[in-house]
Amino acid sequence: MSDQYKFQDPAEQYQKATPEFKQQQTPPGLETEMKPRPDDGSATYKGTGRLAGRKAIVTGADSGIGRAVAIAFAREGADVVLSYMPEEEQDAKEVVKLVEEAGRKAVAVPGDLKEEKYCEQVVSAAVEQLGGVDILANIAGMQQYVKDIADLTTEQFDATFKTNVYAMFWLCKAAIKHMPKGSAIINTSSIEAYSPEPILLDYATTKAAINTFTKALAQQVASKGIRVNAVAPGPVWTALQITGGQPEEVLPEFGAETPLGRPGQPAEMASAYVYLASQESSYVIGDTLNANGGMPTP
Repeated sequence: MSDQYKFQDPAEQYQKATPEFKQQQTPPGLETEMKPRPDDGSATYKGTGRLAGRKAIVTGADSGIGRAVAIAFAREGADVVLSYMPEEEQDAKEVVKLVEEAGRKAVAVPGDLKEEKYCEQVVSAAVEQLGGVDILANIAGMQQYVKDIADLTTEQFDATFKTNVYAMFWLCKAAIKHMPKGSAIINTSSIEAYSPEPILLDYATTKAAINTFTKALAQQVASKGIRVNAVAPGPVWTALQITGGQPEEVLPEFGAETPLGRPGQPAEMASAYVYLASQESSYVIGDTLNANGGMPTP
């Protein structure tokens, strides 16, 4: 694991992809079984109280970017509701422990984001067990590569939109009615919204939709004192990539196309979500913060 606070060459801060990266798991996958394991920031992230007393919901909180964000939020002083799939319990237990070690409350709510009632339950858990919600970080996503549109089933297309777009809509709709002035919503777009890979037709389309949804909702709720923004990661080493997100044969070169020549790590994404959740970004509304290793975007 790298120390993200040490002055250093960002191209050398984390390892480039190697043949060791070539691996596959059955979706949704477990971070605890990945080699090398992604850096979630647990060994290095230092909080400064920027989210003291805040009440957050983080989806996809068991692994990858969601895991790193949940840890960072807790170390910044927030209590956290953790949303994840029941199959990811092993990873989620580690995150619960890390949140509690930071002195914050962790509320685990396993379930399927493709179900509207579950999304409502996640928000209810925050209201009932944390006393409210003032941060919503929509991070969980579905990504399954398909090389030809002829092979892209309606079932997969529907599941990708339900996970990536519908869940975001349901969670925002349920949370906003409870959010006080000063609250923040952070959605998760992707470099795929700007430079889509042909094999990620459905995934890339949802990420473009997330950008537009974010800009529209931000204008709608700004008068309520709620800020809505998005983060658009580039290629980041997470379980999403090894569970059908990318063909196994390309993983030894994963992230090589970036100007930094390497994949990002979840720990490098967490600070973007902290910034957008904190009062430091009080004049940032309807924006998409790109964290993609230097890949140009519009």
